[in-house]
Amino acid sequence: MDIGLLGLGAGLGAGLTIVGGGFGIGRLSAAAVEAIARQPEAAGDIRGSMIITAAFIEGISLFAVVVCLLVALNTGNAEVLQAVAK
Repeated sequence: MDIGLLGLGAGLGAGLTIVGGGFGIGRLSAAAVEAIARQPEAAGDIRGSMIITAAFIEGISLFAVVVCLLVALNTGNAEVLQAVAK
């Protein structure tokens, strides 16, 4: 396996993770604003649920980016990665 391809894959993985996380938080925020517009009296509950869910999405995205960075920084250990791939 080529070391350059590992770095490329890690970079693409990190980029897709950030795009997916941003898309998810955007959809979540749009749905929350629409729900608050429909039922203003439930704004506190909706806002609290939105913040907790956004934190989970952000945490998962951060974890995925860290995994991609670990792969990118570990590309110097080609023998170890090839042994794991077999």
